[in-house]
Parts: sequence; C-alpha cells; structure tokens
Amino acid sequence: MPLNFEHITLGQRVVFESGRFAQNVAAEGQRLGAQRAMLIASNRDHELVSTLSAAIPVALRWNEVRQHVPVENAERARAAAAEAEVDLLVAVGGGSATGLAKAIALTSSVPIVSVPTTFSGSEATNMWGLTENGTKRTGIDLKVLPAAVVYDAELTLSLPIELAVSSGLNGLAHAVDSLWAPRADPINQALALEGARSLAGALRGLVAHPDDLSSREQALYGCYLSAVAFASAGSGLHHKICHVLGGTFDLPHAPTHAAVLPYVLALNAPAVPELAARLAGSLGPHDPGEDPAAAAVAALSGLHTMLGAPGQLRGDKFTTRDIAEATSRIVAAAPSSNPVAVTEENITMLLSDALTGAVPTSPFQWAQNPNREQGAP
Repeated sequence: MPLNFEHITLGQRVVFESGRFAQNVAAEGQRLGAQRAMLIASNRDHELVSTLSAAIPVALRWNEVRQHVPVENAERARAAAAEAEVDLLVAVGGGSATGLAKAIALTSSVPIVSVPTTFSGSEATNMWGLTENGTKRTGIDLKVLPAAVVYDAELTLSLPIELAVSSGLNGLAHAVDSLWAPRADPINQALALEGARSLAGALRGLVAHPDDLSSREQALYGCYLSAVAFASAGSGLHHKICHVLGGTFDLPHAPTHAAVLPYVLALNAPAVPELAARLAGSLGPHDPGEDPAAAAVAALSGLHTMLGAPGQLRGDKFTTRDIAEATSRIVAAAPSSNPVAVTEENITMLLSDALTGAVPTSPFQWAQNPNREQGAP
C-alpha cells in the first residue's frame, strides 16, 4: 500500500540529564538571553524553586497553580508577568504548571523552559487549555511550545507512587490517542508505539523498585515520545472525553486519564486490528493468535491491575446524574476521524462503565448488549 501523508515535526530543544537540572535550566536561560525570569511552581515543589532561584535571575515567583488552568488564574498570572516585565517563563512541576506558563505565553510570546516533575507530557506539545464556566477550551499555537525542556529523573523521586502511576498512564494515553487522532500518520504512530513500550516497561519497574532512577528515566523518555506523537497527531476521542470530565466536572487530571483509557481502547480497537496488534506488542507479551483488539485491551487492563492504577472515575462531582450532560458535550466535540462512530449510546455506556469500574472488554460491551438501558451500571 503506497504511503501518502503530511507530517510536521515541532522544533524544540531537549536536555536530558539526571542530577543537574539547575545548571541546565541556567544554561537554557543564558542561551535565550533571559534577564528577568518568572518561576512558576506549586508549593509542592518549593525546594526546587529555592534551588533554581539561586541559579537564574528570578524577577517573579508564582505559586498559584491549578489543574485545568481556570481563566481567572491565567489572567492574574498574565497581569503579574506583564508588570514584572519578565522575559522567560520557567515552569517547574506537572502539566498544571506548564499549562499556566502556556496561558501566559499565548498572549505575551515570552519563551518557556519547562522542568517536568511528573510524566504528564504537556511540555512537548504546542497545545494550550483554559477552563471557563465549566468548559475547557483547547487550541494549538507555536507560541506555547516550550523553547526548551529540561528533564531530570531525580526530580520525580518525591512523586508518590500512586501519582507516578496515574501520571505515567496519562502519558500512555497520549500514545494510544495518537494512533487514530485526526492527523495520525506512520511517523507519529511509530513514536507513539515506542513511547507506549517504554512507558509500560518503566512503570512496571518503577512500581517494583520506586528508587530505581533508570525506570524513571525511561518513563520520562516514554512520556516525551508519546507527547511528541500527540502534538503531531492531534487530540483524539480519549482527550475529548477527559477534557469534558476535567473542565466541566473538575475531576482530577491524571487519574481521570488513567481510568478512562481502557474503555476508549475497548471501543476503538476492533475497528483498527493492525494498530491494536502493534499496541498489544508494545504493552507486553501476548499470544500472537489472539484477536488483536482483545489482546490490546487485555494487555492494557493487565498493566493497570499490576500497577494498582485507578480502575474507575474518582471525585464526588461526577455521578450517574451527570452522564447525560457529559455525553452531550463529548459527542459534540468528538473528532470525525475516530475509528468507531461516536454516538450518545456508546459514550453513555463508556461513561457508565468507567464510573462503576466495570471490566473493559473488546468488542466493546455496547455492541454486545445494544438494548442496555442508558446510564445503567
């Protein structure tokens, strides 16, 4: 079959070295000619902030960081950055810190240096997200792509295992979504599958030996590849679902991605058996004679179980009464490129199962039981 596609590779500098994050951030600041940096980090990373403050010229420290980046928070940070006349944004932490830096860069064009302390992958994309009045809006703009990413696996050692697992599976969601996202192509699919392979192995190693720096380095490597694939391929159904659950119902970001992913895979995998087989191979050993979709879902479910990952949606702000509203929002936002037609029926079923923690199966349960009552567990 002839190849026929267009691919864009984003330009970004990556510095990967454990134990030298402060020196590497300082070097990137000098390379960018920064004189007045805005250091963005939550209180959880205050020790890292203190270390960086001694290494770079900090004009402003900002710790008001919230997941899903509420518009009002972004506006306060933008005003503070303008008043301090900052010429560099240094984001330390997970996706929320990088997300806030992106919100500032979107309106100011100030360059970003991202220093990840989780496996979120936001640092590798040119996607921004802002939440206002219960709706999370996203967009693409090269101004928000960090000019540099400084990876240091030692910075993840203080991350609790439960959060490390959820964060790593959030990274894995970038890989899986990239396989059939609107701009999926052979290049970003190859990156996604290698990212999935690295993340799956790294998370197993990390859970078995939490202090193993090698596993944490592999996890950062895998999350970066997955995010690069995602930035190229675009946002697929999985992320549209999680944007609604996070932006409208304020569910926790990484655990929500971890919980929803097996159900989206169970829905889509039967329609793309070749990709499902390749994904199953990336996630771990499997019987080559097994149905590809079933093998992929079983591999992911087995990984979830081994890691003790979230098996259902968490948070008291989303209940069965909210499924209808969430379904309506998701169906409206779902990409037409999804391998399976997105309907109110299958999204209702998917959310119901994710809410109760039903075992995901492939073919998706809706196809097996189309008369099931909507919203029923």
